Order: sequence, then C-alpha cells, then structure tokens
Amino acid sequence: MEPETVQVVICGGGSAGLTAAIWLARFGIDFKILERRPGPLEIGQADGVQCRTVEIFENLGISDALLKEAYHVMEVAFWSPDEQGQLKRKHVAPDTRVGLSHQPHVILNQARINEMMLQEMIRLRENGSSGVVYNSQVESVRILDNACDYPVEVVALQNGTTLRYRAKYAIGCDGAHSTVRKSLGFNMVGDSSDSVWGVMDVFPETNFPDIRKKAMLNSNAGNLMIIPREGDELVRFYIELPGRKAREVTEQDLIDKVKRIFDPYTMDISSVVWWSAYVIGQRVADHFTKDFRIFLTGDACHTHSPKAGQGMNVSLQDGFNIGWKMAHVLTGRAPPAVLETYVLERHQTAQQLIDFDRSFSKLFSTEHQKKNGITSDYFRDKFVEAGQYTAGMATKYSSSILTCPSSDDSSIASGLSVGMRFPSTPAVRLSDAKPMHLNKALSADGRWHVLVFCSGDETANKLTKVASQLENMAQMFTPFGASGDEIINPTLVIRGERKSLEIESLPRFFFPKTGRYMLRNVHRVFVDEENPYMLDCGQVFSTLGIDVDRGAIIIVRPDLYVAKISGLEEVASTVSFFKGCLNHTG
Repeated sequence: MEPETVQVVICGGGSAGLTAAIWLARFGIDFKILERRPGPLEIGQADGVQCRTVEIFENLGISDALLKEAYHVMEVAFWSPDEQGQLKRKHVAPDTRVGLSHQPHVILNQARINEMMLQEMIRLRENGSSGVVYNSQVESVRILDNACDYPVEVVALQNGTTLRYRAKYAIGCDGAHSTVRKSLGFNMVGDSSDSVWGVMDVFPETNFPDIRKKAMLNSNAGNLMIIPREGDELVRFYIELPGRKAREVTEQDLIDKVKRIFDPYTMDISSVVWWSAYVIGQRVADHFTKDFRIFLTGDACHTHSPKAGQGMNVSLQDGFNIGWKMAHVLTGRAPPAVLETYVLERHQTAQQLIDFDRSFSKLFSTEHQKKNGITSDYFRDKFVEAGQYTAGMATKYSSSILTCPSSDDSSIASGLSVGMRFPSTPAVRLSDAKPMHLNKALSADGRWHVLVFCSGDETANKLTKVASQLENMAQMFTPFGASGDEIINPTLVIRGERKSLEIESLPRFFFPKTGRYMLRNVHRVFVDEENPYMLDCGQVFSTLGIDVDRGAIIIVRPDLYVAKISGLEEVASTVSFFKGCLNHTG
C-alpha cells in the first residue's frame, strides 16, 4: 500500500499540536494530526492559562469564549500558623503585577481549551475537516532520504490497520512517553525528586473563607495549594505528601490529608471529580530535532511539576513558535534556516523552565521550609517575585536571524527588549478614536509588523522619507498582486494631538490597500494621547522608553516578539534584517 503524502504530520492532538495546526491551517498547508485517543479530550488535567497564553488566544482571535467561561484569578492568599499554631491568613497579594499584561490569569479545563482551538482550526481549513485521525497510535517516525521532497516517514496503527505517511516535516507532540522521541533515539536528561504530591478536583463544603481564591496553605499538618476552577463550586487542591510513594496513595488518603491541613475549618468533600498522585521530575530532551525535519514539542521534550502552572502554557507556546516558522518555510516566505531558531529558542526556554521549577518547587516543600527557616513573609515575597515568569512574560529569545539585538537598543527604546514579547500599552486609533492596546492591534496572522514611532512634528518631513524607503523594502518581499501588507504590516504611532492630524497628510505606506475590494486600510495609525475611555492612554512613548525627538522603528515577529530596534532613520538596517529571514519575492 502506497503511503499517503502530506506536508506535515503532527503526532499528538494536545495543546502544542493544535496550536501548530492553527498556524498551518491559516496558511492553507495540508497536515494530519495523529491522535491516540478515540476522540477529542474530554477531561483535561491542566487548567491554568497564564496571561501570555491569553494574549496568544487574543492575537489568534479566539479569546472571547476563553475569557467568558474561565475563572479569573485576581488575588493570592497566603495562610500559615499563628503563634498558637492556628491557621491564619497572613497576606493577600495581586496574582499578577499591575501593568504586566492587559489580560488576566484564568482557569479553564484543558478539554474546553482544546475544543476552542480545534474549532478554530476547522474554521480555517478550506475543506472544513479537522485533519485529526483518532485512534491512531504512532509506531515510528524516521527520515528516509533528506534529498527527496517528502523525506519523513511516519507509521501509525489504527484499530489494527497500519497507516503510512510521507511528509516534508513531522512534529512530535505526543507527551512525556513520546514515541517520536524514542524513535529518534533521543533521551530525557534530568532526575526525579523524592517529593510526592497529590492533586484532586473536588466539590467542597467548607467554611474556609478563601476557598474561591488562589491560596497557599502552609499549616502544621502540611502544605496545600488551592486553585478555584471555572464555575462557582469546583476547586483543585495540590497536596504535599512527604514520606509517601505515589503508587500507594489512595483517594481517601488525599481527603484525610486535606481535612487535617484545613483544621480548624471544616472541609467536607461532596464529590471527587478526578485525582492523582505524582513524583516531581524535571527533565529536558537531549535533542529537540532530527535534521530540522522532525521536531519535538511540549512534554515530549520537557517535563516538570505542575505547581507553577506552566505545563500546558509552555507546550502551547512551543506549538505557537514552530507553527508560524514552518508555515513560512512551506509557503516560500522564509528560508529553511528559520526552523533552526525553534531549537535555539525553545530549548533555552525549556531549560529555564526546569531551572525555575526546581527552585519554585522547593518553596512548597515542608522539609525545605524547616531546614532553611522559610517564613510566610519570605514565601510570599518569592512567590510574588516569580510573578513575571509564571505569567509567561519573562521569556527572552537569544540572538538569531529572527532576533537582532544591538548595543544601541536601550538608547532608542529603553522599555523594550529584543527577544521579548511586545508589551501591552494602549493608544488611540486615529481613524475612529478607538482606544486599544497595541499588543492587541498586532494580530498573529502570520505577518511581520513594522512599527514606526515619531512625533507629530515629523509627519511632514522625516516621516515621508522613511515611509518611502520602508514601502520599497516591503515590495521586495511581497508577491506580485498581493495586498501591500501581505508580508509586512505597517503601523504608525504618533506622539501629538489627534485633532491636529489628518489621514491625507500621512504617507500612503501606512494605508495599504487590502481585502476583497482592495480598499485603503485606515486602521494602522495610532496616536499617543490621553483618552477618557481607557486609563493609561498617552503613555506609549514613556512606557516603551522611546525618545519623542529621535523616534524609532520596531520590528515585531509574527509571534509578537520584538525582533529588532532601530532609530527612525536607520531604514537600511531594517532592510538588511528582513533580507536575512525573508525570501525576496517582489
């Protein structure tokens, strides 16, 4: 039987696989998802959706349902014994630092999150199918011949029938026991601790006052973390189980432990929806790719404890990273070298995750707390200090063809860092006076974004020259007949009074003709001024640290990470950057 040819085979239909698939579907790329389950995920174990992931959902255009259905985490309460040994609330802190993101940290079952992504993927596919092959267990993945068009062979078993595929690329998203990883002979490097924890989703009847808040309990009977779930009643408990073996833990053991930790508050468990016990392990795969044709993502290449709420989020962001790059290569927008940056960026992120998890997990250990004299104040301070990381905002990618830092960056835009996500900062859209976050305005639709920052005084002279040069540059990479913003999306941010600006006085580069009727898009110009309908408007230049007189050109990648910072008149360096990561098609 001849193998089926397909451009990409995604092994595993979890968060990483579905996110990558959304990118591929957006670009019309043919793919198959091989999923061992008989159907879509019904009960998910992960539930925390960090701020950065909510931003990604927003940029993909699928955040509305997530924000509507999820539990919004606003505060964290810290409980520990008082001088009499009674459990008392010691501190309350914001869950996310004010100003870190315009999106909240939310909680929603992974099954529902996957459903949202699956629906979006189906919507984007031209034939209206999901491309998911259920009940298909991947048996092997290998490269047969790198010189041919479809060098990757994937073999799977579905209900006793062997399925064979030939693909240009394969993505391993098949979890901690990854068949893809094992097929390639790669190993997980790291270790397991002797720290055992239990987790359970329950409907509690209790008089504990913070049962609907995220809370950390360090009692004399042990440590516990509360994560309220979506709805008004369901709650997740993470329970430390020192001296226990995970395989010997029972549901009743967890219930008894929970009651002791909450004493003197009553805690009756009306129903246990799901529970498990696990040993904390931190491991990273020794390789993330085979010949840049087969790539590992998610738990297939990194495992860690769940307490920092990173697992599903980091996996999803793996898929977000590899998806747009693979789509650009397969559509001819970018050279294959772009795929090499996935390994550079996400291996670095995975190692940072493991290092953070080792340190963060110790905070919750009773033995570590006693041995090191950890106080409730210290615990709170460290927890709050880790907030930028746990919100997903600390990722910083190293220098590559997609990320080009320079020694002048801080003098041009001191509030930006090349390699980090473009921050949330509100501005007012010139065309309709609508205030909105620039982060939201830069949709993750596969385009690069070039943001030009200048003062209103520059609009008649310097800006005209800069815009002309940028327009010539964009044409170099835009296919003949395509919209002017097909590859590079221009955005102008002006510091000045909106009432003194007229659209007709601004360069045409910022008003590309787009859409079915090729009409002028007037929504790409923003003004940095105060607005009565949104707080913090009028602070773009100050937040980003951009000198109003000097101005700046900021290149933002399709995944909304800052790629390059240049002075307003340094168009040549902008052109040089794009020549290194885009194919000349214009």
